[in-house]
Amino acid sequence: MPGLVSPPEVAALRITVPDRVDSRNRENGDDSELRSAKGRSPASKKSLLPSPSSSSSRAKPSPDRNSFGGKRRVPGAPEKPLIDESSLDNPDLGPFLLKLARDTIASGEGPNKALEYAIRACKSFERCAVESGEPSLELAMSLHVTAAIYCSLGRYEEAVPIMERAVAVPDVSRGSDHALAAFSGHMQLGDTHSMLGHIDQSIDCYSRGLEIQIQALGDSDPRVAETCRYLAEAHVQAMQFDKAEKLCQRTLEIHREHSAPASIEEAADRRLMAIICDAKGDYDEALEHLVLASMAMIANGHEGEVASIDVSIGNTYLALGRYDEAVFSYQKALTVFKSTKGDNHPAVALVFVRLADLYYRTGKLRESRSYCENALRIYAKPVPGAVPEDIAGGLAEIASLYEAFEEPEEALKLLQKSLKLLEDVPGQWSSVAGIEAQMGVMFYIVGRYGDSRNSFESAVAKLRAIGEKKSAFFGMVLNQMGLSCIQLFKIDEAAGLFEESKGILEQEYGTSHQDTLGVYTNLAATYDAMGRVEEAIELLEHVVKVREEKLGTANPDVEDERRRLAELLKEAGRSRNTKQKSLENLFVSTSNRMKKEVTKRWPSLGFKS
Repeated sequence: MPGLVSPPEVAALRITVPDRVDSRNRENGDDSELRSAKGRSPASKKSLLPSPSSSSSRAKPSPDRNSFGGKRRVPGAPEKPLIDESSLDNPDLGPFLLKLARDTIASGEGPNKALEYAIRACKSFERCAVESGEPSLELAMSLHVTAAIYCSLGRYEEAVPIMERAVAVPDVSRGSDHALAAFSGHMQLGDTHSMLGHIDQSIDCYSRGLEIQIQALGDSDPRVAETCRYLAEAHVQAMQFDKAEKLCQRTLEIHREHSAPASIEEAADRRLMAIICDAKGDYDEALEHLVLASMAMIANGHEGEVASIDVSIGNTYLALGRYDEAVFSYQKALTVFKSTKGDNHPAVALVFVRLADLYYRTGKLRESRSYCENALRIYAKPVPGAVPEDIAGGLAEIASLYEAFEEPEEALKLLQKSLKLLEDVPGQWSSVAGIEAQMGVMFYIVGRYGDSRNSFESAVAKLRAIGEKKSAFFGMVLNQMGLSCIQLFKIDEAAGLFEESKGILEQEYGTSHQDTLGVYTNLAATYDAMGRVEEAIELLEHVVKVREEKLGTANPDVEDERRRLAELLKEAGRSRNTKQKSLENLFVSTSNRMKKEVTKRWPSLGFKS
């Protein structure tokens, strides 16, 4: 960790920490500086659907996992303590044990023995800190190392309380060394929460780390910009795009002040900003950022990165309906990927998937299917080192296309393969929940309503666990699960799901959005089935009123809703009190439906409204 410098005679510890924890694992350096970690690639946030598995195949906590010293017994581990407890008061013992832990890792003996040394080093530093009455940076350092070893073993749950203790040790008012220790600790704790899928907690930790860094360095330091971008990426993962945009704009401003024009840092900022603009539906601005990022990469001699940007440019052209320009961008990227990575690289398969989607949208089904098959051949035999998340994301997108081909059974097979790839990958609960939701839709389409409900239930549980229980996507999943429950005659359960979905979508979209109106309609029908006619009438009256205002009174959809309302009113012995409509409203054409949030993450995920 930066700024946590051990005594001169202690060798640096090198621990391999998986994926995103490793991306924040910083090396020892000058303890007078706050170093921001190497940012996560923005592209990773756009991949699968953006992103943890609760599969039973993952390691389960041992009964005493919440205790600091608790750990699972490893075969061959020593039965007795290597060092007498009474010697822990020796101030020289902590550095010695920490050095043993590092040497053990370096020698390849395995992390379990290193973990035992690190835990005992923590105990020694803690005893000495109690005696001195001063906050000990050595204790903080040993806790960071211990937590990193837990993470390298995949035992993230046990790493969390260790890091929570570590961030409580430094006193920021005591100067830059303590500020650096606190900053590093909060960032590492945020990464650990992220690996567990605790998005809200990870954002809170990153935000606190950023506050400490700004206090120490000021708000315009380039290292602050890197942390802002890192936090922005976390907000993107949480689908909090407004907050992400503010942070990314701040990052751009700092880099403009401190970096040369068209710098690598600015290119990275613009790629992230393009993702945010795309998610918000501002495709023209997204395209502008991507073109500027591409120019910056070319100017700095990073032609290899240009191909990835070309794919993003193609995606934006596709969203804008500029299909010829999208094809050109995709083919340009495809040529580069084939020449630099080989014909069977997942990056090549990704372009095939994009082209398949494009040709489906333009009605060229034969070409679309051909590109799907080409991508599947690559995914069936991936090159060594291929990232499972990339393959899983590609399979999920192809499944969406097979759904559009009206082949739901084939789509289900692909989704099951995608799910299997991710079930043991840490930090992928959001992605797994998305796949399970997509599977729920497929099960619903083929009439397997019990399987559909179970898939949605699993997705909902994961989304609740990772803190995504207030997003519009979560509301849509609840709505679809409610429909599955209706098919199973679980009326009370469906009503509860629709009511929760209604509250979320009203908060996210308002009471007049098409998706909110769809939930109102479903809930009204459910209330009617439960005999709660007055509540059903109230909801349908609002739906009919809004649809008449937006679509006109002659629209077939409005007529269906109005007929249902009339039936309920007749049953209740009432009549509708309507206001006079202008002639203009009778001929208002149906407005273009806004893209649903879910289709930004999982194309063709057909939630019914």
